[in-house]
Amino acid sequence: MAKYLLLKHYRGAPAPVNDVPMDQWTPEEISAHVQYMNDFAARLEKTGEFVDGQALAPEGSWVRYDGEGCPPVTDGPFAETKDLIAGWMVIDVDSHERAVELAGELSAAPGAGGRPIHEWLEVRPFLTAHPTVTE
Repeated sequence: MAKYLLLKHYRGAPAPVNDVPMDQWTPEEISAHVQYMNDFAARLEKTGEFVDGQALAPEGSWVRYDGEGCPPVTDGPFAETKDLIAGWMVIDVDSHERAVELAGELSAAPGAGGRPIHEWLEVRPFLTAHPTVTE
C-alpha cells in the first residue's frame, strides 16, 4: 500500500467547472458538500483506504525561526497556503491509478446549485525513501 495526499486548492489550479467560491454558497450547499466529503471518507474507511482528512480554516500565519527570542510572524507579500489550500485527505491505496480514481471521484463533490464542482485535486505520493544523490 502507498500513501497519497489529495490536496484541495482554493486557487492555484485551473478553475473548476462550477467555479463559485464557497463563501457564496448557501448553507444547504455547504452542508451537501461536507456530507459528500464525509460519506466519501466513511466509504474509504470501510475499505481501509482512508487515513485522515481535514478542511482548513482560512486563517493562518507564516512563522520562521530567526535566532534567539520570538519568531517573527508575517503576512508577507507572497501567496500563502491559507489562500491556496482548502483541505486535504490522506489515502493508503494499492496503486497510483487507484489514487487518481479516488481523486476523480472526490472532485465531483457538489458545490453551488448542488452541481459537481469538478475541482482540480493535486495527487502527491508520500516520500517513502530518501532521494538518492547522483554525481
